[in-house]
Amino acid sequence: MKIAARLSAVLSLVVSLAGGAWAADSPTTGLANLDCVKCHAKPTADIAAAGGAHKTSVSCLDCHIGHPPAVKNPIPKCSMCHSDKPHYKLAACLSCHKNPHRPKDISFGRNVTEPCLSCHSGQIKQLKENRSKHSALNCSFCHDVHGKIPQCTQCHKPHSSDMTAADCKNCHKAHMPTVVAYGSTLPNKDCAGCHKNAMSLLLANKSKHSTLLCVKCHQNKHKMVPKCQDCHGAPHPAGLLAKFPKCQECHNIAHDLNNWTKAAAPAKAVKAKKAAVKKH
Repeated sequence: MKIAARLSAVLSLVVSLAGGAWAADSPTTGLANLDCVKCHAKPTADIAAAGGAHKTSVSCLDCHIGHPPAVKNPIPKCSMCHSDKPHYKLAACLSCHKNPHRPKDISFGRNVTEPCLSCHSGQIKQLKENRSKHSALNCSFCHDVHGKIPQCTQCHKPHSSDMTAADCKNCHKAHMPTVVAYGSTLPNKDCAGCHKNAMSLLLANKSKHSTLLCVKCHQNKHKMVPKCQDCHGAPHPAGLLAKFPKCQECHNIAHDLNNWTKAAAPAKAVKAKKAAVKKH
């Protein structure tokens, strides 16, 4: 009987201690962040390496409130913290943010567009307002990893053999590629990639035009063709200009200028021009 009484007392004490421990163990009682690494080495290593705000603004226990068996499911919903932006209203967070301990390591398949709309509205607007083949693609066709900016030459051949991927952005924006625009220092070689004939004529002519950048005349917008008068004003007497209102009647095209005395100019125009000069 004494042995039985002692066993009963010990059992009661164990139950009492255990019951007291579980009762006192609210979801986080007795746990510290340093305890997590003892069993969860990889998540804590991921947080340390690329946790972003999950590393700097919260701790393990801020997200994982409690531990089984005290808490049945310790995995929180993203909406517990992320709720104040349109992007956070999207479903299936883990389809892009596959590892919440490295939240900005984002990857997806090649047929994703909808999640991109909530943050990248400017790029989407450009694609819609400037229709091109790019407009028909899903965002992830080019950006299969978040933040990745692919080189144009992955899909497109350069205009010339000496043109590099970095040269493409001198004229083209990826989300509005058919709107060709450039700055005032664009090198002539970039223009020559498409306009080979014009460049060949210009270099062979050796006029003052051949020393200029193409964009000196063709400013700001592709296919902009200036008037000769924009630079040269009215260089001839009014009577002569009245007879020959088009500069190319004597000077040929801007890329292949002829002096008015050259035989290449129409004989009638040369004769009339000489007469007009004498008259004035």
